[in-house]
Amino acid sequence: MRVSRGIFVTGTDTGVGKSIVSATLARLLRMNGVNAGVMKPVTSGCREVSGRLVSDDALLLCKAAGTPYSEDVAPYRLREALAPAEAARIDGVRIDFQHIKAAYLRLAESHDFVIVEGAGGLMVPLSGGLLIADLALELGLELLVVARPGLGTINHTILTCFAAQQMGIKVAGVIINGMPENPGVAEQSAPHQIGSLCGAPLLGVWPERNDVDEVEMIDELATWLAGSPETAIVLRELGLS
Repeated sequence: MRVSRGIFVTGTDTGVGKSIVSATLARLLRMNGVNAGVMKPVTSGCREVSGRLVSDDALLLCKAAGTPYSEDVAPYRLREALAPAEAARIDGVRIDFQHIKAAYLRLAESHDFVIVEGAGGLMVPLSGGLLIADLALELGLELLVVARPGLGTINHTILTCFAAQQMGIKVAGVIINGMPENPGVAEQSAPHQIGSLCGAPLLGVWPERNDVDEVEMIDELATWLAGSPETAIVLRELGLS
């Protein structure tokens, strides 16, 4: 069985832009001729469409990668916008890592690279005491950490990287997402401190964009990255060059 490479995208917290980063990387890989697959194993706060729960995060990933939305892409879709373990309890669902891994392996068979987006941060509980970190370990994937630029991010990012490394998860790198056009002192100093102290390469500082919708933002970010000399380093760290 052919198994592709992949990356597991986590955040230092919820709302840091994991979906935007994951989708932008999927679009960038597609622009570079890489057959990229995407996966959102567990989504809380799903919409109901024609009697079925739909993961908007997974839909965005699929649109960016140019791949079809399927059960394998979003195996667990939960109704309530809560931590996955609690949302699953309310829905009467048990999150099974082997079910997720089987879906991941099917995606890996048909793609050169698979981007897996986690839920919240690394220590978010999923099922029976198992965490997002345990899922990354189960899938055998390196970690890409998405951080925000503001006050507190140095602590959050270093803690996330340290916890991953203590659990035996290699951190491929960190992306700081949403840097304001006019950053304050905290935002200006964060990239250097994170790059120096987190024990993993800083793979980029992405600009904040609030004036466009998500799809347009992804297109613009991917085009910007395609023209950046630093993108070659990102692709190398992901094992794609």
